[in-house]
Amino acid sequence: MVYTPGTRPEDGVIRMPPPAAGTYDATSGRPRPEALARIMLRPLASSLPLGFFAFGTGSVLLSAQQLHWVPLAQTPALMLLTLVFVVPLELLAGVFAFLARDGGAACALCVLGATWAGTSLVTLLGPPGRPSASLAVFELCVVPLMVLLFLAALPGKPLLGVLLLIGAGRFTLTGIHQAGAGPGVETAAGWVGVLLAAFALYGGFALLLEDTTQRTVLPLGRRGRARTSLQGDLGHQLEQAEREAGVRRQL
Repeated sequence: MVYTPGTRPEDGVIRMPPPAAGTYDATSGRPRPEALARIMLRPLASSLPLGFFAFGTGSVLLSAQQLHWVPLAQTPALMLLTLVFVVPLELLAGVFAFLARDGGAACALCVLGATWAGTSLVTLLGPPGRPSASLAVFELCVVPLMVLLFLAALPGKPLLGVLLLIGAGRFTLTGIHQAGAGPGVETAAGWVGVLLAAFALYGGFALLLEDTTQRTVLPLGRRGRARTSLQGDLGHQLEQAEREAGVRRQL
């Protein structure tokens, strides 16, 4: 209830405001659901920098094993570090990406986290330096998933897409080596991993600067809705909120 303009509160003249246009259905006279519903959104920090940094660290650890930067006997220690550091951070970043309503990034981060977990566990439990046919099948099965995620990310977030594409190439070489290819393939996979780590560190740093300053500092190549989400107003953010998972009735 509001006071009628031109009166004083002590006059006691109180009237209900007129209903907003479109509040009631013209046929039934009942209130429209969209006029009564409210959507509560919780602001979240971007989890992409964490995912990029974790992925780059995991790539360095795996390259250290493939390029023999550490003794062969230290391979279990490298895989244990991957399990303790890389996997939880990737999965955590994926969960918060889901909460931030970015399904594509969330799928990519969770797939990467689970891939690091599987690779680390099989390598940790197996004989150091011995190829594993099971690991080869697993890593080569993950490659098509990463390619599809690359295609999905490319229209909006090409930086994430390129990371996934390089990662797919790296896991392809690793899977071929685990299937029995020579040491040259392992060396190539290791150096691609070094390149991947450098790219991931750049992407994580650029995304972190963007999130803290609320503007693009280093080139990220955002396009389409990914660009509008940063440069648009609040109306752009809520434009299709009623169709998103968690708001619509079915997934």
